[in-house]
Amino acid sequence: MNIQDQPMHRRDMMSLTAATLLAGSLATGRSGAAEDGKDVIKVGMIGLDTSHCLAFAKLLNDTKSADHVPGCRLIGVYPKGSPDIESSVSRVPGYTTEIAKYDVPIVDDLQKLVDQSDAMLLETNDGRPHLEQVIPALKAGRPVFIDKPIAGSLTDAVAIFELSRHFKTPLFSSSSLRFAKETQAVRNGSAGKVMGCDSYSPCSLEKTHPDLFWYGIHGVETLFTVMGPGCVQVTRTSSADFDQVTGLWSDGRIGTFRGIRKGGGGYGATVFGEKSVLQVGKYDGYRPLAVEFVKFFQTREVPVSEQETLEIYAFMEAADESKRQKGAPVSLESVLKTAREQAAAKVAAATA
Repeated sequence: MNIQDQPMHRRDMMSLTAATLLAGSLATGRSGAAEDGKDVIKVGMIGLDTSHCLAFAKLLNDTKSADHVPGCRLIGVYPKGSPDIESSVSRVPGYTTEIAKYDVPIVDDLQKLVDQSDAMLLETNDGRPHLEQVIPALKAGRPVFIDKPIAGSLTDAVAIFELSRHFKTPLFSSSSLRFAKETQAVRNGSAGKVMGCDSYSPCSLEKTHPDLFWYGIHGVETLFTVMGPGCVQVTRTSSADFDQVTGLWSDGRIGTFRGIRKGGGGYGATVFGEKSVLQVGKYDGYRPLAVEFVKFFQTREVPVSEQETLEIYAFMEAADESKRQKGAPVSLESVLKTAREQAAAKVAAATA
């Protein structure tokens, strides 16, 4: 089942104190509308070609919903995204109608939306425009959550983090699978030290992106949530219907990702812990991710490190290189070195 078509699951609402909300408003230097007498952070959204847009609009703006996440309000959306991915372009007209139900106006000027907002959600389904789209927000000091994929290339992902540092504006990116309850429990020690993990997810391909960036990211995110950073080498076996990517960690642990394009699918992982072997990785809906980015907008403290995010995308880029080399092992450092070299010119252009 496509993750974008699955229903949201109810979860206990995060309680937020007036002091925390005020701290978030002071961090951005702005304050929003009132919600139960508290300041609310005004959020602008870039992109309107994924069902995530409607899910987040409901979670933030529907205060009567049991799943409402307090603290932020979506105040506008800049709908321009992919120029040529049909599955994305075709969604915009319908989503434009749907998002109006949550009192979210269309704003055709990106800079105007950034100026009106305290924080930004970058939701364009196509990762290729992300670098260009995020720059105005970073320059304005607006913290940004960038939905998957963070970019259309590892080079652009590196450039985005370099620009985040340059403009002293925090950002993070994540699949919603990272914040599934059982997966987070393993991250926090429920199985003891993790000795290995085999993850899986759907893995449809999009010719404009590296193979795993488009949809395999979900299972790869689960793998790294469980294993943590430290992967040094990747080997990939690929066929028309399946991918098997094996990662070697610096401490000798092994983690794998199975990408599925035929037969039974879904999301999950087998975790090999020092205390037990567990099954985790199921999809818990969008609310846990929304709770995290609201907290991030309030505190400006990222829940996922740059190191781990770049390692995830280097893992997927190395998998493509391994495929090109007929399954040969490829180091993450080699693809990161190339990406850093190529990103330098893009960073220089954006900061000139």
